[in-house]
Amino acid sequence: MFEGFTPFSIKRNGVTLQGRTALDAPWEGSPLLLLHGHPQTHAMWHKVAPELAKRFKLVLLDLRGYGDSGRPPYDAQHAAYSKREMALDAVAVMQHFGFSQFSILAHDRGARVAHRLAADHPGIVQRMMLLDIAPTLGMYENTSQNFATAYWHWFFLIQPQPLPEALIESDPVRYIRSVMGKRHAGLAAFAPEALAEYERCIQIPGSARGICEDYRASATIDLEHDRADIAAGKKLTLPFKVLWGERGAVGANFDVLELWRERAKEVSGRVLPCGHYIAEEAPGELFAEAHNFFSS
Repeated sequence: MFEGFTPFSIKRNGVTLQGRTALDAPWEGSPLLLLHGHPQTHAMWHKVAPELAKRFKLVLLDLRGYGDSGRPPYDAQHAAYSKREMALDAVAVMQHFGFSQFSILAHDRGARVAHRLAADHPGIVQRMMLLDIAPTLGMYENTSQNFATAYWHWFFLIQPQPLPEALIESDPVRYIRSVMGKRHAGLAAFAPEALAEYERCIQIPGSARGICEDYRASATIDLEHDRADIAAGKKLTLPFKVLWGERGAVGANFDVLELWRERAKEVSGRVLPCGHYIAEEAPGELFAEAHNFFSS
């Protein structure tokens, strides 16, 4: 899926961080970090990354808890899986490759990491495009029955250990296929080799723990960080665009742009003709949007 890309593995504070790079774009090509969502890996970018690599210096990272990156143990505050900690992973990886400033294209959970990275490190992130999310706090505070039904995993995964982990580990491939296959496009949206990669990685020991801790952090410590930003009147100031799928639950249940305008000073966005998995359902439209936005 990633011919010509180079695998990498580095460590930060004892946590292995893995992914792929394509750094051979022309010298003027700006660095672009790609962050995936749940329950996927950096493989989700396989339809758009080869074209993006012709124009940008790409780094594709597996978030901690996912893919082939490390799976830290539990802690009572879920701090090891806070988006603040994951953002520091991303900064460390980009600095490893010599990038003190960069832009971000991110989906789902990775987009929540990107939001925190831009909030905590405003001088580092140049431009940011997020896919199919609204702010975490805004989504929790505006949850409806329709959203809770569509995004049942949000409320399942945050339950105390070990029940969610045990249920996932009883049949991790079934979990992947249930979560991903019951959305708009079904499993047909995913290339067989990409789906096989998602299924391989969720069977790595500790994956269920990593996924659950990611979501537990989003319902606890991440909300504390978001509320602190709001109390301080802190808003994102970088050029920022959000895209969402017309067949996805986010746009159907939230005013995406209005929620982001509460958190960012300069935000634009629009709906795309697809469901939640934009990079795999509408790669052509996404590439065009990304190329135009990050080339500005």
